Amino acid sequence: MPQEAVLRNAMIVLRDEVRPGAVLIRDGSIADISASSTTGEDLEGDYLVPGLIELHTDHLEGHYSPRPGVRWNAIAAVQAHDAQIAASGITTVFDCLRMGSDEDGGFDPHEMRLLADAIETAQGHDRLRADHLLHLRCEVSSPDVLDALEQFKTDRNVRLASLMDHAPGQRQFQTMEQYTLYYKTKRGLSDEAFERYVATRREQSARYSAVHRRAVAEHCRAAGVTLASHDDATLAHVDEAIADGVRLAEFPTSLEAARASHEAGMSVLMGAPNIVRGGSHSGNIAARDLADAGILDVLSSDYIPSSLIHAAFLLAEGEGAISLPEAVALVTSTPARTVRLDDRGEIALEKRADLVRVRHHHGLPTVRSVWRGGQRVS
Repeated sequence: MPQEAVLRNAMIVLRDEVRPGAVLIRDGSIADISASSTTGEDLEGDYLVPGLIELHTDHLEGHYSPRPGVRWNAIAAVQAHDAQIAASGITTVFDCLRMGSDEDGGFDPHEMRLLADAIETAQGHDRLRADHLLHLRCEVSSPDVLDALEQFKTDRNVRLASLMDHAPGQRQFQTMEQYTLYYKTKRGLSDEAFERYVATRREQSARYSAVHRRAVAEHCRAAGVTLASHDDATLAHVDEAIADGVRLAEFPTSLEAARASHEAGMSVLMGAPNIVRGGSHSGNIAARDLADAGILDVLSSDYIPSSLIHAAFLLAEGEGAISLPEAVALVTSTPARTVRLDDRGEIALEKRADLVRVRHHHGLPTVRSVWRGGQRVS
């Protein structure tokens, strides 16, 4: 017998409109969308939106290493991360794993493989609420980025990879003022230690970035892994991304780069915390400015999972607001399309029944229930 459930008395956020109605779930998929139903779970007029899709989050690292030098049980860390992700309405998450070591006393290369194995084990044991995939953050200026990538070349969970260069003078850190704040001031480095660090990173970027970028891009194209560029700042950066076959422009740092990326057919991604806070924490372009210009395509919660649903509703409010379906698309259908997940991201017939019940009260959305594949997970 088919497994069925009905969610009724909901304000359903569809592709182009919001309308009252009911959704019939059958065997994990959306079987019908109707104006009303006399049976099923009463959602009391709350919004029903597609399950959110998160393409870029560093949130897992904080659970695995909650204090400097402290390492938590990897599977327990994944479960804690997953619980917060699901409670935020995220039903598909791309967990970021860093490829390439740095001199900041961070993670050893084997720890990324450890976390990936923990995610796979937890999913295999049905411990997780959300669907977890992998996003490799490839620091192309790092000497060992290709060694790290080698551990993931046959991993089917890898669906997205970013080309990144955080060396001084590159992309996000166009000025030394920004770089000094982030690496010297925040990490408490002495003048001498900071000078050594800057010299090393510049030398590594000059020596490795171009060749490693080509190697990573070539592997991803051959493996069918979606490519993202990171922190593009200039038209030259965008041209490089186009040549590499990039589909996702993550956190462009200038309006010029964002517009050129969007016009080239890339999905432009910005941080949801940027929307919630009203600007970038690092002084770069504001995500709302891109939304107002019509060149914002995807939002990412980055480091605050709950910011994803919060930002979508904020964008649909106030002067110059976009419609709620347009705002919800930034966190559902467009990210799904960008990474070729065609079975989800929209409340439509035959799509996977990844659904989120949201109550919007006094300007703040609250996730009340979450379903993944028709099964309640939160």
